[in-house]
Amino acid sequence: MTLTKLAVCKNSNSNMMLFGFGKLASLFGTSIYSFAMGLYVLKLTGSGLSFATTLVLGTLPIIIINPFAGVLADKIDKKKIVVSMDLLNGVILVLLYFIKLEYGLTLFMIYITTFLLTTFTTVFGTALEAAKPNIVSEEKLMNINSIGKILDSSSSILGPMVGGLIFAFMDIGFFIILNGISFIISGISEMFINFNLNYTKSKNDNKGISIIKDIKEGFHYMKNKQGVIGLICVFIVLNFFLGLSVSVPLPYIINEVLKLSPKYFGIIQGSFPMGLIIGAIFIKKITDKYSYRKILLSTSQVISFGMISIGLPMIINSNFNEIFLLIYYSFIMLLIGIMISFIDIPILYILQSKIEESFRGRVLSFGITLGKIALPIALIISGAIINRIYPYILPTTGGVLMMIFSMFYFNNIEDVEEIN
Repeated sequence: MTLTKLAVCKNSNSNMMLFGFGKLASLFGTSIYSFAMGLYVLKLTGSGLSFATTLVLGTLPIIIINPFAGVLADKIDKKKIVVSMDLLNGVILVLLYFIKLEYGLTLFMIYITTFLLTTFTTVFGTALEAAKPNIVSEEKLMNINSIGKILDSSSSILGPMVGGLIFAFMDIGFFIILNGISFIISGISEMFINFNLNYTKSKNDNKGISIIKDIKEGFHYMKNKQGVIGLICVFIVLNFFLGLSVSVPLPYIINEVLKLSPKYFGIIQGSFPMGLIIGAIFIKKITDKYSYRKILLSTSQVISFGMISIGLPMIINSNFNEIFLLIYYSFIMLLIGIMISFIDIPILYILQSKIEESFRGRVLSFGITLGKIALPIALIISGAIINRIYPYILPTTGGVLMMIFSMFYFNNIEDVEEIN
């Protein structure tokens, strides 16, 4: 290995450590804040609607802001975006702390800060995703995506848990200032990331911003890249069928039909992000041995069988004991989580590698937005019909449809590259 490659490898490792710390602070900070403040609002108002509103304001900007965040990531220095977004989050929380000391916390202030926090974190996340190929060597790109998936999954497990503990045992004001300081420290640490380690200057780098025009350009670029559209459609399909066949039917079956203990339901739900983490750890070894087309076809079939298996205990109609059902459903969710990582992480790697620097932010943000929109549509459909049919029909039908769809569609996606 030459001295240049050694230096790039060393800098890649340093960048990955700083990336991990920055993403950890941002993800956990926002996740914990949204959940803890939701509980605070519930206590303050006693209204379930107010609690739900706080949680919605913690997710709505992801859909609304993402296309604009993609434009900013393509047109403005990504390092400036990443650092400034974390610093802004920190400043907002520090200001909120001092406002609380002087005037107390009002519902309006909580709503505003939750929305702003999620907005800035969305812009931060889009810029950081688009910057990944620039901050590590090509050999490390899969690794940094795996780290990102592990942190995403960990925050979904620990965010509500830590948020609940903080609400129960810590003064909300102390938590706000502590969270604000962690964002500021994260922003400072990101100043030391080399965002030009693996960067190729684009002819569009110095063009100005015209939001509508830039969004249209991004759509036009994506439309002419059939392989890119195909991979983004995989995201959409997965989100839709998971929402239709798992997100609504599984809790309904476990809680309303099988009447399992709430603690068992919690373990089953936690098995999914655990699967995502396990998949993220082993994905590099899998992609070293198999082509991504083979991985995509195999994993989608396993997910389909997992969906069908959700309804099997009711179809068989036997009196299974709770421990068996706990192990059975935990294994299904763990397996689905592992398979999702085997699909998601390589797709992100391929998109980051295939998309030109000047369009990467917009295309990635479009993909995320379309996937996020597909999920609530599926949830609404599933929720509207779950009480009108036998509960096992949704996961079984969804699993069969996804199996058929994946056999015909996933096998014909253009430009699915080998990952070395």
